Amino acid sequence: MAKPRIMLVGAGSMGANHARVVAASARADLVAVVDPRGDVAGPIAERYGATWLPAPDFDGVDAVIVAAATEAHPDVAAQVMAAGKPLLLEKPLAPGLAESEAIVAESRRQGLPLMCGFVERFNPAVVTARRLIADPVYLSSQRHSPYLGRIATGVSWDLLVHDVDLSIQLTGSAPTDVRARLGHYSPESTAEDVADVIVGFESGAMANLSAARIGQRKVRTLVIHELDRLIELDLLRRAVTIYRHVSGAVSDDGRGYRQQTIIEIPELVTNQEPLAAQFDRFVDLLEGTVDADAERDSILPSHRVIAQVEGR
Repeated sequence: MAKPRIMLVGAGSMGANHARVVAASARADLVAVVDPRGDVAGPIAERYGATWLPAPDFDGVDAVIVAAATEAHPDVAAQVMAAGKPLLLEKPLAPGLAESEAIVAESRRQGLPLMCGFVERFNPAVVTARRLIADPVYLSSQRHSPYLGRIATGVSWDLLVHDVDLSIQLTGSAPTDVRARLGHYSPESTAEDVADVIVGFESGAMANLSAARIGQRKVRTLVIHELDRLIELDLLRRAVTIYRHVSGAVSDDGRGYRQQTIIEIPELVTNQEPLAAQFDRFVDLLEGTVDADAERDSILPSHRVIAQVEGR
């Protein structure tokens, strides 16, 4: 097929990154950047040879990426799907579960490819770990950040949803039990700033996931425990380290108990930027080389967990 012509809706920090990635791709053309703020979107469109539009016009467009504020997603998604265009929608799909389910249902009804922006699925550390793991039994994660006033949703929809999605992907099992403690501390926010969650899975595995936006530095770690090894992921540095405990014994030189651990640092299977890898997956969807139904079906499980975390 001819290179798909992509419209981008939303020219904030995430939208600017999407514009850069699409413009750099040899597999598609960025044709329009939509945002009512011409002073923001105009220069981005000009930089990448696209047209700035204050509102969507789907003429000459093959597919749409939405990187607008989460609260705008339902309306924008409805416009895109009414025009019959495939859609990559930033996470979460919507500010709540019912709206997210409605988007997925309409996409399924029309047979339109739909992808959610779970960019961490394409982190080189995660891609590498997925090829290494065999039988994960326990996962633990930390996703901590400084507060950002522009984010209207709570930390669960904003950050935790990534690690819920990864735990589902890595265990290959459906969540069965969710227990959460939430904390609201920042006077600038109206939703939770901290979420510590335990998720149980059909396989018997469990995950202990922590998200917070009251930190003074970004932390993105994921640790995968198997019975005979531990796989540690640094998602910021895109690094993987494997630990295997070998033995413990009392030394004969009088210095007490010693433990031995073998440390392995595997080579990453890819170094591609996650956002670029995600866009390649979207183009694969447009070309029909991956299963659009499976992609669509992978979206809501994490959204349903977050709805349980927030008690709605």
